[in-house]
Amino acid sequence: MDKEMLEKINKFTRRPFSEDEVYAFSVILCDNDIDRDGERFSDGALEKIAEFFVGKTGIFDHDPSSSKQTARIFGAEVVSDSERRTKNGDIYKCVRAEAYMVRTDENRSLIAEIDGGIKKEVSISCSASKRICSVCGNANCAHVSGKKYNGRIAHRIIDDITDAYEWSFVAVPAQTGAGVTKKFSADSVESIPVEGDIAQAHEELRRDIRKLAFFNGGHSAADITSVAARSMNTSQLIELKKFLEKKCFGKGVEIQLEPDNDASDTTAEFSLK
Repeated sequence: MDKEMLEKINKFTRRPFSEDEVYAFSVILCDNDIDRDGERFSDGALEKIAEFFVGKTGIFDHDPSSSKQTARIFGAEVVSDSERRTKNGDIYKCVRAEAYMVRTDENRSLIAEIDGGIKKEVSISCSASKRICSVCGNANCAHVSGKKYNGRIAHRIIDDITDAYEWSFVAVPAQTGAGVTKKFSADSVESIPVEGDIAQAHEELRRDIRKLAFFNGGHSAADITSVAARSMNTSQLIELKKFLEKKCFGKGVEIQLEPDNDASDTTAEFSLK
């Protein structure tokens, strides 16, 4: 953890904390892809979310009690992956936040679960004044989310974010594409692949894929999968890794949640792909 990062954290503490006293990690709060509820955040909404969520607390399952407070965001920015496209055909963008916790005996197991990938799905709770149709631009219309019109998927665009409440660790995400990424360490800061880091990210994904393929089918499967992975882009590598993880660890199918028809308050939930 560098000096600048620690200074950002200490802006939220009542006394200066040392590097050994805090645990920091990166988390993807939301993105611009169409989710399972047939909605997506606009680019302007992402910028506002990155601004509003600095200083916001992290809890569990959107339970607002103070006993559920576990972390706090000390920095956030919008990042993009030029090699990845959303279901709408746009360049993939997301809000990457930096969060911290004070190391205690009570949260030692939580830190271990974050590092181990057990606690990684997150969601945000915020307020938006606009939810408009991607086809006609109206708030109320007959266009059906998920149905194609002139070759494009109809969905609702969430815009004009007016407030941010909290972010939560959740068990069943409504959307995919975000969540806890690799933790910060003293030697490096690892996160989702962005421009300039694509080659390194691809190499890491291919190493993970080879290991997972070996666990699934031995040396032959690992060799064959490695050859196939060499020609894959970011999205394809991520999807292949997810598929192999499900085979290895027996992950269940994703659950579709019912959309919230309230146009003012939005709870958007994400999990890391």
